[in-house]
Amino acid sequence: MKVTGYAYPWDVLEPGFAARVRALGVDEVAVALSYHSARAATPWSPSRTAVVARHAAFYRPVRPDGWGALRPSTPDWMAAEDSGGDAVRLLGEAGIPAAAWIVLTHNSQLGYEHPDVVVRNCFGESYPWALCPSQLGVREYAAAVVANSVAGLELSSVILEACGPLGAVHQHQHEKTDGVWAPAVARLLSICCCDACASSWDVDADAVRAQLVEEVRRLIATGDLGVTADGLPPSLTSMLLRSRQRATDELRAAVLATLPPGTRIVLHGALDPWVTGALPGLTPSAPEDVDTVVLFGWASATGAEAVAAAREALPERVAIASYITAVAAAPVPDIAAYVGELAKAGAAELHLYHLGLAGPGRWPDLETATAAAHEN
Repeated sequence: MKVTGYAYPWDVLEPGFAARVRALGVDEVAVALSYHSARAATPWSPSRTAVVARHAAFYRPVRPDGWGALRPSTPDWMAAEDSGGDAVRLLGEAGIPAAAWIVLTHNSQLGYEHPDVVVRNCFGESYPWALCPSQLGVREYAAAVVANSVAGLELSSVILEACGPLGAVHQHQHEKTDGVWAPAVARLLSICCCDACASSWDVDADAVRAQLVEEVRRLIATGDLGVTADGLPPSLTSMLLRSRQRATDELRAAVLATLPPGTRIVLHGALDPWVTGALPGLTPSAPEDVDTVVLFGWASATGAEAVAAAREALPERVAIASYITAVAAAPVPDIAAYVGELAKAGAAELHLYHLGLAGPGRWPDLETATAAAHEN
């Protein structure tokens, strides 16, 4: 199995990172070049305990040209203008392949500044963390982010996160919605009803919004937090899904058009077409455009099942990767055995989270996982 480890620019630029990662033996380091807001622990730093990225930022130079109405912010918590590029080049000088890790539609700052381009649910509420792929300006922004991310860099891969819709269930400031919505309710609240999305529907938009609101309220009133099925007509849900997938395909096409032929494309995704978030549901045409699909594998009880299902559903030429974490509150009891299960299920790649967040206390898990992957 190939091993890709994820890191932020400040992790890579910290003295000792390259030597530590070379000893770890990962095949590739994914460097965040466009990323959302975060407070990231820095357990390897001798001078600080965390980096506070107050807002979504672009870790390459933001030049005056090449952007439309949506322009990313620069990170004033980084000293260098091109910290992402510096990190990629440092890895290259150390002989370590570097991938561009690019987050696309998750940008709360732009969402607040441009409320007209965000996901809007059936109640008319906006999700400022979620830029809507149906919006032309969002697709143009995503394409510009990718084009400017890779400019002038030697990269082993381009890894696309949030290349699709985000929805109701996503971390936002101090989140107070956990455990409130049943799966069916969260799915309906994640359907975008903005004007751009509604213009692609083949039925009356106001009637659809009202129908969604009525069904959400009905499901909430049942008190059943485990309900997964809604009572909407199948023809309506099929139409809404087709609309979402069409917009997602247009977003991905705009992004990929900026990359030179032969670029290795890695897409974060999920088999369930209704999933929103950092790993959004794959569209039927997505496998045609990518070399690798990365599935969420943090829950060891279901990770191998997801890989096996993907291996059966996706073309053989598309590699399956499993995204696992070494920084969860509860570590995987036997991470080597888990990696072996993923490989047996059909995973050809292991994506490790996270080379910066995992400090000395969790580094042995990364070593064990990397060694196990290379044995499979």
